[in-house]
Amino acid sequence: MVVLNWDHRREAAMHELLASLNEDAVVLKVFSKNELLLRAGEKTSKVFLVKQGLLRSYFVDTAGKEHTFMFAPEGWIVSDTEAHINAVPAELFIEAMEDTAVYVVDVKKIDVSALPAAQLITEVNKAFKRISVLQRRIIMLLSAPAMERYQHFLETYPDIANRVPGKMIASYLGITPQALSKLRGEKYRNKK
Repeated sequence: MVVLNWDHRREAAMHELLASLNEDAVVLKVFSKNELLLRAGEKTSKVFLVKQGLLRSYFVDTAGKEHTFMFAPEGWIVSDTEAHINAVPAELFIEAMEDTAVYVVDVKKIDVSALPAAQLITEVNKAFKRISVLQRRIIMLLSAPAMERYQHFLETYPDIANRVPGKMIASYLGITPQALSKLRGEKYRNKK
């Protein structure tokens, strides 16, 4: 059961977008905690729009270690973009971190010419916002100290820190769980 509150303004905007899509392009599904929506190696043309709950996308390296790519809370869109844009197998896994209601959109079934221009502009702007978050994350992973990356995580995902295990946050930050524990301790001590 999904128990999180839902922002009705965001829901109205989401419904407006979904109403403008072909009826057969969108399905509302509920996924249980830990259920995989996408597995690496699968072909996909799906985009997942989170109505309520939390998703995580991640990949597994050749040594079997998981690396969190991004989190997708309410109102966010997540997909393996390269997989559906280039028609190649997915590299990412997408997992429900808690019971999650998701609009599953099949991009192959969308008639873009039928969408209102204002709606297209809004959605393109949302996509650019998500891209900017990922760009900032990549730049920070390459250059910023761990504390700065942690602070950016808390600003980007203010409600997620208590919803996922610390090892997944550490994975997202590119640090060990022990290093995250030290960062949290430093942050707590600096508040006093």
